[in-house]
Amino acid sequence: MFLLNRRHLVVTLGGFVLSWHRRTARAAAPDDWAAILPADAGFAPDLGDRLDAAVRKGELRNLHAVLVARTGGLVVERYYEGRDERWGQPLGTVKFGPDVKHDLRSISKSVVSLLYGIALAEGKVPAPDRPLIDQFPAYKDLAVDPRRRRMTIAHALSMTLGTLWNEDLPYTDPRNGEYAMEVAPDRYRFVLDRPLVAEPGSRWTYNGGATALLGHLIAAGVGKPLLDYARAKLFDPLAIADAEWTAGSNGEAAAASGLRLRPRDLAKLGQLVLERGRWGEHQLVPAPWLDQSFAPHAHVEEGLDYGYQWWLGRLSENGQPWVAGFGNGGQRVIAVPGLHLVVVIMAGNYNQPDQSEVPLAVMNKFVMAALSAK
Repeated sequence: MFLLNRRHLVVTLGGFVLSWHRRTARAAAPDDWAAILPADAGFAPDLGDRLDAAVRKGELRNLHAVLVARTGGLVVERYYEGRDERWGQPLGTVKFGPDVKHDLRSISKSVVSLLYGIALAEGKVPAPDRPLIDQFPAYKDLAVDPRRRRMTIAHALSMTLGTLWNEDLPYTDPRNGEYAMEVAPDRYRFVLDRPLVAEPGSRWTYNGGATALLGHLIAAGVGKPLLDYARAKLFDPLAIADAEWTAGSNGEAAAASGLRLRPRDLAKLGQLVLERGRWGEHQLVPAPWLDQSFAPHAHVEEGLDYGYQWWLGRLSENGQPWVAGFGNGGQRVIAVPGLHLVVVIMAGNYNQPDQSEVPLAVMNKFVMAALSAK
């Protein structure tokens, strides 16, 4: 099962025998996606119609998009209309479609992890076991603290820095760690200088500041802005032509939450995960890095672990692993390798205490129900 707290969603799979259906491409979809009829991919044939009906009835509040891909083909692609934001700036009511970008919010963190692995293979960023504070020589005063010297890059990747940080508050609240980082005179000093409340590596705390540090290390190591590097190493090879990375208050990309992509391009990143970093004839992300990223480096709660900027769990019935990226407002990319399945969900319920209800319903009542029905 997926057992996730208020920031996430819960999915429980009932017992079912998965019978494999032959992949049949019915029509060529744009952007390298082949279209597959739901029935040919093991789903109830009316999955898309069920989603449409639920939106019309108001059962899926402010749902913007749902994409379901299986064995490399696009099974369902649905877009709707609703209120949206661009990194907190209201956009009004938007009519979504294949060419409309959407905030990924914290799914950006998972993309940063992919980029760190690419840069690491190129020798452009330090290894995870290296001391974190040594990578920021401008803050020599912080380096004299022996406890801070025990923080490693792996602790930033796994959000186990041991520092005081709170993102349980709304992202509009000045006490929220990410908000406070944005208004700080020096965001990197702010993140590294938080009071230590636990031994590094001993406690998991959701921390967008850790991702900000990683994004800065990538940009500094490769000598170009984060988005430029993402385009060169990830987006261009995936034929992702329309990408935007909102800048933070210091003018650098907001690594933790600022990426904007089209939903079908996010689905490509999910498919890349299923393919262990390979796209066609090219290995874009080193497979060993993905193995590291998808290993549990921190325990969050029952049924939920954290890797290197990715959420991890297992299906309750057969123990098959899933990996996922999650974002504020109901953004999801979920990859289930054992089912050859990628699901993308976009919604606009930012900062709402019940924001996980829509992706929960989409996954439980529609996608997984349509699959288990077969």
